[in-house]
Amino acid sequence: MIPYTLYSEVDMTHKLHFGAATLIITGLLGCASAPVEQQAASDAGGPMAPKFEVDPMWPKPLPNHWLLGAVIGVDVDDNDNVWIIHRGGSLEAKEVYATWDPPASECCVPAPPVLQFNSEGDLIGHWGGPGEGYDWPTSNHGIDVDHKGNVWIGGNGRGVAAGATLQPHDESAMGQGAVHDSMILKFSQTGQFLLQVGKPFGGKGSNDLENFKLPAKTLVDPKTNEIYIADGYGNRRVIVLDADTGEYKRHWGAYGNVPDDTQLPPYNPADPLSQQFRTPVHAVVLADDGLLYACDRTNNRIQVFQTDGTYVNEVVIAKNTLGDGATFDVTLSRDPEQKYLYVADGANMKIHVLDRLSLTVLTTFGDGGRQPGQFYAVHSIATDSKGNLYSTETYRGQRVQKFLYKGEAPVTKKDQGTVWPTVSMN
Repeated sequence: MIPYTLYSEVDMTHKLHFGAATLIITGLLGCASAPVEQQAASDAGGPMAPKFEVDPMWPKPLPNHWLLGAVIGVDVDDNDNVWIIHRGGSLEAKEVYATWDPPASECCVPAPPVLQFNSEGDLIGHWGGPGEGYDWPTSNHGIDVDHKGNVWIGGNGRGVAAGATLQPHDESAMGQGAVHDSMILKFSQTGQFLLQVGKPFGGKGSNDLENFKLPAKTLVDPKTNEIYIADGYGNRRVIVLDADTGEYKRHWGAYGNVPDDTQLPPYNPADPLSQQFRTPVHAVVLADDGLLYACDRTNNRIQVFQTDGTYVNEVVIAKNTLGDGATFDVTLSRDPEQKYLYVADGANMKIHVLDRLSLTVLTTFGDGGRQPGQFYAVHSIATDSKGNLYSTETYRGQRVQKFLYKGEAPVTKKDQGTVWPTVSMN
């Protein structure tokens, strides 16, 4: 072994400079090669797909000892502010010691149901809950901020109507008398109540034109000012209303047919595709070219329609998935052509990236777990103007995450797993 003292200061400086130069050159070559690789993949006809990395520092911590329960909705407004809705009632008793009477500890309490963050992760608004003039859902579900800045909320909560009784494990819990959330609500961005369509316990089935039955998610078409509702956990349809008045426009079931509420047998991947939606009809999203994508969650499929309800196409995602299904939510990429479709797969705990027009699955990212970039029941997803993707988790996941858009890249893995940030040489 050569003693360390035999190395002169000049020798060490030379080696350090050489090493630094090597790193710089390697880094430059790496940076230069990425576009070349992407172009080569594109020229060769190989698939390209958006690339994401989780931002483990987003959002910033909440104030006031606030905690999130099951987060069951996310949307991004025209200013790239991120809106979520969660269920504080899903928190465990020991998580909310501060709400006990007397308080059992100094922490914690449920956050207000509706929270608004800016793109940096700062909390900039909060409101929600029961109030005068409207019926707040017993189990809020889904949030949509429309082109006018209005905030729409659905719900999938059961309950017991006045004068009725409900026994434990009552199989009629999906029936008319036990479905409280038969309405959708419209608010201003500051929480001012604007409109309610439907009445609690009012749903009469998938062809009722006045009420809903556990509506899961909404979206408003800025071109027509019509609101599309994925309706939902009790009904088996997509229904369309005027977004200002709530006036009924049209509705349809699977394949554009009149919806049928006949109870279906349990999903079996070996059976032919069901000719009706299963519950829940969980989400809808509308592309700029007029194609509407609806999540038929426990059938593990997305059906595509024209805005008048004409059936266009469908894709089955993770066909063998049982449990609570593979198609929880769907959203669009933000390039001008909206080339890609993102599908939240709550049961398999990942996000699928599809070519939108061919409905081909290109790749997936995510995995089950508690670390950033992993999921427990990824429930809702949305994209901002920069292409970043936001996800929420229901059940005990209880969080919102941000995935940074890193451009398009060649697809090298079908399942990418956790998309952890790459190490930067700064």
